[in-house]
Amino acid sequence: MGGPGGGAVAPRPDCHTGWVPELPEVEALAHHLREHAVGRTVTRVDVASLTALKTVDPPPSALVGRVVTGATRHGKHLDLDCDGLHLVTHLARAGWLRWLDTTAAAPPRPGKGPLALRAHLGPPGEGPGFDLTEAGTQKRLAVWLVHDPAEVPGVARLGPDALALSRDELAELLAGRSERLKTALTDQSLLAGIGNAYSDEILHAARLSPYATAGRLDDDALDRLHTALREVLTGAVDRSVGQHAARLKGEKRSGLRVHGRTGLPCPVCGDTVREVSFADRSLQYCPTCQTGGRPLADRRLSRLLK
Repeated sequence: MGGPGGGAVAPRPDCHTGWVPELPEVEALAHHLREHAVGRTVTRVDVASLTALKTVDPPPSALVGRVVTGATRHGKHLDLDCDGLHLVTHLARAGWLRWLDTTAAAPPRPGKGPLALRAHLGPPGEGPGFDLTEAGTQKRLAVWLVHDPAEVPGVARLGPDALALSRDELAELLAGRSERLKTALTDQSLLAGIGNAYSDEILHAARLSPYATAGRLDDDALDRLHTALREVLTGAVDRSVGQHAARLKGEKRSGLRVHGRTGLPCPVCGDTVREVSFADRSLQYCPTCQTGGRPLADRRLSRLLK
């Protein structure tokens, strides 16, 4: 599953735009594996990056001979069930799963290029399989081989899935919380599946400031937030599921209204989309739609500019 497919300023394709796989993309990858991998037998596993593999027992060779029986998602973790042995992956910022109609017969050279792991689901060099890859120099893609996904620390810490929450459950989850709403939405231990990009989209659709205090939303704001959460995520899932994996990142980009669109007009009101930058990420928002027309302060100030 490969890489990505007008206005005054073009969206910046850097780390701040955050084309990180989130709930909709990981759900689409799980769907793709359910359609193409389930029922096939693992014939070989090539580990090209030992740093990506976070478990040693059982070893990757324990997958060989097992039939793929399912594929699912835990927040932003992808879980391939091989007859009770789970290959769990967190794709992190720059990781991806690339489906191969035919795998290469020769084992990959360890430590060379973006490949972290290759799974063969048929005779090597003849049958299909998939690669787990990671671009860039910051290697954060992580793979676990476990009998129970709850053995993965990140899965064990997950809060309820973002798409599973009712409006009242969301209100209860946020009650009394003092952090910014943007921070709460992206806290995986509080709410699983939402990352930097879709939190921007949800807040824009809900007409809420990223700096709003999570536990101080009134009933109307909570109604808007829950409606936006459902509509943004289900819409993205609907657009993503069934897409060829190589087009998923491009599909994500095309569906975003404010995230990664700094300097472009808001598609709702026409105001200029603005940005607040942090050390390793940024957020985008529309002042007219979300903050009463006032620009947000940078990360050193937790208030609106006067």
